[in-house]
Amino acid sequence: MNAVLLLIVGLVLMACGYFFYSRFVAQKILRLDPDFKTPAHELNDGVDFVPANKYVLWGHHFTSVAGAAPIVGPAIAVFWGWLPAFVWVVLGTVFLAGVHDMSAVWASVRNKGQSIGSIAGSAVNARTRSLFMIVIFLLLLMVNAVFAVVIAGMMIKTPSAVLPVWGALAVAFVVGQCIYRLKMNLLWVSIIGVVSLYTLIYLGPLFPLALPETVFGLPANAVWIILLFVYAAVASLLPVWMLLQPRDYINGLQLFVGLFVLYAAIFLVSPDVVAPAVNDNVPAGTPPIMPLLFVTIACGAISGFHGLVSSGTTSKQVDRETDSRFVGYFGAMGEGMLALAAILAATAGFATLADWQAVYSKFGAGGMGAFIDGGAAIMNEGIGLSPELSATMLTVMAALFAGTTMDTGVRLQRYIFQEWGEMYGIRSFQKGSVATLLAVGSCALLAFGAGGLKGDGGMLIWPLFGTTNQLMAGLTLLVVTVILLKAGRKVWVTLIPMAFLLLVSILALLLQLKSFYAEGKWLLVVLDAVILVCSILVSLECVSVLKREWPKKRA
Repeated sequence: MNAVLLLIVGLVLMACGYFFYSRFVAQKILRLDPDFKTPAHELNDGVDFVPANKYVLWGHHFTSVAGAAPIVGPAIAVFWGWLPAFVWVVLGTVFLAGVHDMSAVWASVRNKGQSIGSIAGSAVNARTRSLFMIVIFLLLLMVNAVFAVVIAGMMIKTPSAVLPVWGALAVAFVVGQCIYRLKMNLLWVSIIGVVSLYTLIYLGPLFPLALPETVFGLPANAVWIILLFVYAAVASLLPVWMLLQPRDYINGLQLFVGLFVLYAAIFLVSPDVVAPAVNDNVPAGTPPIMPLLFVTIACGAISGFHGLVSSGTTSKQVDRETDSRFVGYFGAMGEGMLALAAILAATAGFATLADWQAVYSKFGAGGMGAFIDGGAAIMNEGIGLSPELSATMLTVMAALFAGTTMDTGVRLQRYIFQEWGEMYGIRSFQKGSVATLLAVGSCALLAFGAGGLKGDGGMLIWPLFGTTNQLMAGLTLLVVTVILLKAGRKVWVTLIPMAFLLLVSILALLLQLKSFYAEGKWLLVVLDAVILVCSILVSLECVSVLKREWPKKRA
């Protein structure tokens, strides 16, 4: 199979999803209203609630959700063969992810920018809200603790990426000032910002930066993790327009430039996919493709984390309700395009099947390394970029998106503590500084408490990310379905994806629970059980509301 054919088929199907299916859902199901007064205007505080240009907001949403996961998941899942991964990414983006993100933004906009957890309380009941918040907190804990480890690893492996990754913060700050204070033309600001970013990427290999092996007795990766947590804490307290939003926007443009370069290289090289369509030669002990394919590729097909971003930060910046379609659906589509690139790089970036099999010797191999090495090989052959510059570009792309996801994740975790403060009358939790300290502190406690000086404790609970993430997506769609049913709308566009996601996620949790128990991984056993019980109880509460409301709709 030629990679160019797969690329064309994937992009055409995603484009059809945006131009036709998303328009149908926006107009006929959600009924987006351009005259509805959004929370960004009604509650504008200049910090969290700020009306944003839809293109800038798309950049925020897209890069907040497009972290390392849409690269790592697909680049691991091709172990089962490229065909299942390709089909799930493309169809999942069109029929699940886009609808999930757009409807979550809409539901939050219609509820004064509340998080999906808070909305569950008003749409179902307070008990559901409390259970939902536990799942949300654990998901954010996984994302924030692990992405710090992932970014730190990239900084150590590729010193040429350090300058552009941290220099991007200065670029984003200047972009924010130009847009909101100087009121400069967005096109020129965008061009200057992208050129600045790629100048830093070019300079990266010329000025590689690396920490000593130990700093004050701490290994280099632990120092990077601490610096990342400090940065995320500061960024989460700044007004969204000052750093978070412009950083995400300019990173979004940078990603599309990077994707264009990679896609162009694929067209020029026209490589064959050397990996098998369906891998029948898997070693003993390989987990079953069903249902684990659908949780291994979480981000890139559909992701519950998107619902947290959609209802946590994105909805607070929507200028017009109709922007939800472009920001939500197209934002999810951008992540699908990134996942498609990961599949092609990890299957067509090798010279022979034997080379591919040498990397993919067992399940879990490949991942980020296969994407960077395979993509760099294609770019080197197609457009003549040096292997070092190609690897730097792809590493920076992955690190910047992991960083923006972590930025947003810490801000969302701060919201969780503040909402708990409101729920239980704890005034100190309602303060932004205290809530941020608790958010970062919980992540650091997991990272260093469970991982020692290396700070990689978050990796201990990472095996639960995929299932928890997909459960979160199913529960978000379940809450949206309740809202639609109460409003007298058609619910099949959310009900069918919701039922599928809950089924495969719960099955995956049960399989993992059995595996964790057999291996004696008691922390994972406990967390798996907590997530499973909370999810089942939330589902039962929502189903009871659906059963109660369904006859009213038919009447």
